[in-house]
Amino acid sequence: MPVFATAGIGGMTGYVAVFLVLVAVWCFAGKFSATRPVVAKALARWGHILLPLVLIAIGLLIVIEGGAP
Repeated sequence: MPVFATAGIGGMTGYVAVFLVLVAVWCFAGKFSATRPVVAKALARWGHILLPLVLIAIGLLIVIEGGAP
């Protein structure tokens, strides 16, 4: 948080611009990969199982890396 308090208007504008560009890149990459026939078929079949597992794994990684007891 301190970086946002001390960034100033120019720095904050840079952070927002980079954030928005990278969100657009992630959205494009997701759409591109999800529209591939092989990936789309796999997501249609296994997506309801795969998504919760991926989210649980990310949550566990955050908890473990954060040093939670």
